[in-house]
Amino acid sequence: MRIEKGLVIREPWIDLIQTGQKPWEMRGQRPSYRGWIGLIRKGSGVVSSIARLADVGFPLSPDEMVATFDHHRIPEAMIRSGEVAKWTTPWKLADLRVLPRPVPYRHPNGAITLFTLDPQVSAAIVAQLGPDMPAADMPAPQPSTARPITPRAPSRPPKVSAMPVTSPQPAAPGSLLGETVLTEGNLKNNHFYLRAFLHHFPEDLVGGRDTAPPTLAVVESPGMPPTQTDICPTHRFFRDRSWTRRFFANHDAEPGDRVQVHQVAPRHYRVLLVKG
Repeated sequence: MRIEKGLVIREPWIDLIQTGQKPWEMRGQRPSYRGWIGLIRKGSGVVSSIARLADVGFPLSPDEMVATFDHHRIPEAMIRSGEVAKWTTPWKLADLRVLPRPVPYRHPNGAITLFTLDPQVSAAIVAQLGPDMPAADMPAPQPSTARPITPRAPSRPPKVSAMPVTSPQPAAPGSLLGETVLTEGNLKNNHFYLRAFLHHFPEDLVGGRDTAPPTLAVVESPGMPPTQTDICPTHRFFRDRSWTRRFFANHDAEPGDRVQVHQVAPRHYRVLLVKG
């Protein structure tokens, strides 16, 4: 077995793929290649999972994209707005496996789609694929009757020590975990800090995307699609900053506004903006 190709995927799509909820990666080209590929979170510098590129479909119309939401997980609002108009070709993935130990790789200059992995990288990946390596089987999605739907939270993996944090004090469902006041720096860099109430979150959610399998939580806000993300172990904010950027824009956030985080259920949080 050889993992010949690599593919870089942005958040939050890589998280949805690695938790088995997104068997189609939408792209703008139709490659002839079929076979195993290494999946790389944009900016991480490591191959974190592998999947088999089983087939590549033909470009889809907006209506076809909406009808196949359960395969690619792109919300209807993004499709209708034209935001993803360049990425309408489904790359159909199968036999996903998350690596116990992500493998560093060297990205070729100028490569933006499929690229060839070094033999040493391929060998390091294959060495981890023993007979007991669990496979996250891609589900066979059924047609959705309502969109967007809340992604299911991933099954909880064994306890993982990410970073030492204060002993967790789980809050009751529906309760306010805490709030933080937004600064210009928060708005510029698309984040808000959770430091003051970090102890209310599960310990393994801090740095959880870097474990195998990833440990993620559902984060939602009224009027916008939810995401699945973890907490950055260095800066203590929700790591999916593209979702936070949309949250700020959707609620017209300004310095001095307050962000509240409520727990809806275990590993499921609702974020609200209170104008200052």
